[in-house]
Amino acid sequence: MINIEQMALVLDALPDPTFVLSKSGKYIAVFGGKDGRYYHDGSGLIGLYLADVLKTDKLNYFLTTIEMALSSHKLLIEEYELSSKDVKGLPDNGPEHPIWFEGRIQALDFLVDNEPVVLWVASNISQRHELEIQLRQFSDTDQLTGLFNRRRLEQDLTEQFETYQHNHTSASILVLDLDHLKAINDNLGHHIGDQVIIAVADTCRKQLTAIDNAYRFGGDEFVITLPGQQLEQALAFAEHLCQCLYIELQKHIVDGVFATMSIGVASIHPRDKSYEETLKRADAALYQAKRSGKNQVIAKHI
Repeated sequence: MINIEQMALVLDALPDPTFVLSKSGKYIAVFGGKDGRYYHDGSGLIGLYLADVLKTDKLNYFLTTIEMALSSHKLLIEEYELSSKDVKGLPDNGPEHPIWFEGRIQALDFLVDNEPVVLWVASNISQRHELEIQLRQFSDTDQLTGLFNRRRLEQDLTEQFETYQHNHTSASILVLDLDHLKAINDNLGHHIGDQVIIAVADTCRKQLTAIDNAYRFGGDEFVITLPGQQLEQALAFAEHLCQCLYIELQKHIVDGVFATMSIGVASIHPRDKSYEETLKRADAALYQAKRSGKNQVIAKHI
């Protein structure tokens, strides 16, 4: 059997810091944290309160999480970040990126000073978190243009349609298709066609606001989402974008051959049962623009 002294040595040797915290946020005990790559000595926290260490927003998060663990008596697993802006007494110009932790929080079956307590194990997962972000970006991004891809478009349109249903917040969709790209690829080579596609992506990106997004939908087809914009606003934006693209694509004339852009526009309508119906309307408007001579914008009402 391990005696009390040996158990204390075991707890002290834990690689991740382990805290006993009271319901009111008092540091009752601190163990471990011996992995010097990630942690500093936390023994100085004993006797202090979370309120002595953390600023209001992060303090409320910790206290709420402790309350949840005490109420459920189940193991909670939480991912959270800490930066210099969250900790009292530290300058705001600390590390550029926050440190991400996985917290495992479990209620303990005893009281300390008549208060219930939890065990909180904090593991530094910053490297894993960064890798997850990179993998997510890779899976959501078109490799040629850096725009979002079709997978991300479907995810975002689903969210925008749900927002419309709940809050009646308008949203519009632009579907863009390059005119004459096949002729460019056939006559000048696909490397020239790729340069044209990249130029389109860069031009679209420059015209978007912080809440708009552009996506590469297929080989020469793109989609732009405009959350909060009604059809008239989206049509005005599309006409401006079409002109910007015309100017930019003229810079890529080779042997008298250059691309233009046709654009279809539609907005979510109360009759739409899904975002697919809005997207189909925008797509129908696009093909009407293609049939009507290309290099133009057509909006499709219900």
